[in-house]
Amino acid sequence: MKTYLPNLLTLVRLVLSLAMFAALVTIGAAEHGAPVPPNLGIGLAWFSVIAFVVASITDFFDGWLARRWGVTSLAGAILDPIADKILVCGAIVGLMVVGLPYMFGALGGLILFREFAVSALREVLAPRGIKLPVTFMAKTKTTLQLIALGALMILWFWPAWNIPAPLDTLRLAWEVAQMMLVLATAVTLLTGVQYGKAAAQALKT
Repeated sequence: MKTYLPNLLTLVRLVLSLAMFAALVTIGAAEHGAPVPPNLGIGLAWFSVIAFVVASITDFFDGWLARRWGVTSLAGAILDPIADKILVCGAIVGLMVVGLPYMFGALGGLILFREFAVSALREVLAPRGIKLPVTFMAKTKTTLQLIALGALMILWFWPAWNIPAPLDTLRLAWEVAQMMLVLATAVTLLTGVQYGKAAAQALKT
């Protein structure tokens, strides 16, 4: 069981990410006039947030358990970054669909650009036997992305929780969440530049 649990958690994250994206798209369709019952919309909001939080937690535990138990595998090394990117990209695109402000779209677009650019860079370098190992900064940027996106998702769907809160408090929380996204975007772009420099140096060598 120990051998397969880390990869199983990664697969759970992948499935939850896709389900979360589908739920967000359905909510967005309802906001654009699709016939979605209000109760279903609230349920989908709950599901989206819970799925995102659980998937984010598995992002920590699958790698941690694999290293702790000494059961790291090639399948896990391949699936883990794919699941991470699907989770982050699914959340960004899904939140764009539900109508977050244009600022979010711009920052989210930069994050998406970096993620796809680095993935493409790895694909180009792989046939040449050049690998770009995941750095501590890259792991940090993923954590910042998940925290910022989770906070924005929770606050955007706040009416669904039916929890009263002062408007000033919600406004402050929203501004903090946006600043967290700005920080996550900055770190994301920084790691993209670092990977680009590492790739250029490897090609020269």
